[in-house]
Amino acid sequence: MRVYLGYDAREDAAYRAAAASLARVSPTALVTPLDAERLASCGLLRRIEDRRGGVYDLASNAPASTDFHASRFLVPHLAQAGWALFTDCDVIFMRPVEELFALADPKFAVMVVKHDQKGGGVKMDGQPQTSYPRKNWSSVVLWNCDHPANRRLSLQDVNQRPGRDLHAFYWLADSEIGELPPRFNWLVDVAPRPDNVAIAHMTLGGPWLDGWQGGSFDEEWRLYGR
Repeated sequence: MRVYLGYDAREDAAYRAAAASLARVSPTALVTPLDAERLASCGLLRRIEDRRGGVYDLASNAPASTDFHASRFLVPHLAQAGWALFTDCDVIFMRPVEELFALADPKFAVMVVKHDQKGGGVKMDGQPQTSYPRKNWSSVVLWNCDHPANRRLSLQDVNQRPGRDLHAFYWLADSEIGELPPRFNWLVDVAPRPDNVAIAHMTLGGPWLDGWQGGSFDEEWRLYGR
C-alpha cells in the first residue's frame, strides 16, 4: 500500500504525527512525503516559489496555503499504476488504511469523501478559508492510477491549471468520482464525528501551530505529536 503525505516545513510536526499514527495502525504501508523542494529539483513541480511572507502559486497567481496544495495531483505520475492514497499532513490515522484500500472500486478514477462544505472564516495559522467547488474533497484521495480518465491529467496541467480547477477534479466526470464514507476524512470541529473514525483531519489547525487556541481533538493528536 502506497501512501503519499503532503509535506510543508511550516507543518513539520503535523507531518511527523501523521506518519507516526500511520506507522502504528498500518506498519507495512509505504509512505512517501510530497516534498515540494525535491519535486521541483526533479522538474515535476514548477508552479510555486518562495516569496516574502510565504509560498506563491504562479499558476493561480495567488498565495499557496501549503507547499503540497498542487503536488497531490502528481500522485498518478509518481505511482504510475495500481492504487495509491494521498492525505494532507494534518491528519491522524485511527484505523488501518487496509480498510480504506479494501473499498477501492476499479470503475472510479478517484474515491473521496464528498464534503458539502463552503468557505469562510480562517484556518491553520490565520489564513483565510477559500471557497471553491468540492472543497476538501482533495484532502484525502484514493487514486486509481490505472484508470484511463487520469491520463487526461497531464504534467503540464498539474503545473499550469489554476488550483481551483485541480481541487475540483475538473478532468473527471461526476461518474468517475467514487464516494467514501465520512469516517475516512472526518473534518475535526467542522463536521459531526462519525462512528469508528478512520482518518481525523484537523483542517482548522492544531497544537503544532503557534498561537493555537485549542480544539476537541488536541489530546488525541498529542499521542503522536509534540
